[in-house]
Amino acid sequence: MKKTVKQSAPRKSRQAIFPPSIKKGDTIGLVAPAGPLINKDKFIAGIRLLEKSGFRVKYNRDLLNAKGYLAGSDQERAHEFNRLWSEPVVKALVAARGGYGCMRMLDLIDMRQLRKTPKILIGFSDLTVLLAAIYKKTGLVTYHGPVVTTLDSINKQSQTSFFNVLTGKAPDVIKPSRVKILKKGRAKGILLGGNLTTLVHMIGTPYEFPWNDTVLFIEDTGESPYRLDRFLTHLAKAKRLQKIKGLILGTFTDKNNKQRSVILQTVYSRISELLADKNIPIWANFPVGHANQNVTLPIGAEVEMDSRENILKFL
Repeated sequence: MKKTVKQSAPRKSRQAIFPPSIKKGDTIGLVAPAGPLINKDKFIAGIRLLEKSGFRVKYNRDLLNAKGYLAGSDQERAHEFNRLWSEPVVKALVAARGGYGCMRMLDLIDMRQLRKTPKILIGFSDLTVLLAAIYKKTGLVTYHGPVVTTLDSINKQSQTSFFNVLTGKAPDVIKPSRVKILKKGRAKGILLGGNLTTLVHMIGTPYEFPWNDTVLFIEDTGESPYRLDRFLTHLAKAKRLQKIKGLILGTFTDKNNKQRSVILQTVYSRISELLADKNIPIWANFPVGHANQNVTLPIGAEVEMDSRENILKFL
């Protein structure tokens, strides 16, 4: 007698969790999961903008005044992050700055608490590690956007984007005025990405996000052309770029802005070589990264790239 083999249902991907928005009068926790403050004037200017917009702030002054390249030990930074997240009065968290150090404390983050009480978390640069890890482990949508020390210096569009995300008023579409289309097309996928250097360093760790069916965005600063070439080549050799549905290149800058044209030429040409056989949309000069343009993007949200209208649509 022939046995009937029962086929199992396809496995569903984890449903993304969107954190609740906040309102004027709410408290925002300012966290330092990476480096300490270097420019306190910029930090104060960012706080003033938050307060002027109607929000209260709460932060640990000891961690922000730490010396060296870390805002305290791994245990101190993780404890402060977990403590602020667990406080009912704190409705959202924004990174004070980037730097280095997020990867060192990932094992100390209370992922169960984060999933149990979803809150908005915004940051970029080294925060790429934390944003990606939280989405990977909890399904919680995090936000790639300005840190406190850059909040006052970014352009009006980026500031508006930041506050719209906080208050739940973010539009369903982003139509950047100066986007450069390297390859046309349409694509749907989960929006993931951030700082290129940091993403490469996450490969092979338990916190690396899934690359399949991803609309990837990347940006970087302070890296020489050959290092950017190396990172992009690494992604290709590790078979990560082959899995994505679309690619968005943000800003790529150097400290003195002397090699900008060389850097952009290197990134654009190397990407074109690595993805020559892949029929996906590729955009460049998107307003995200270490420049005065840094719109806030949801890590883990489903999006569509549409090169006919040059829009990024949130589904």
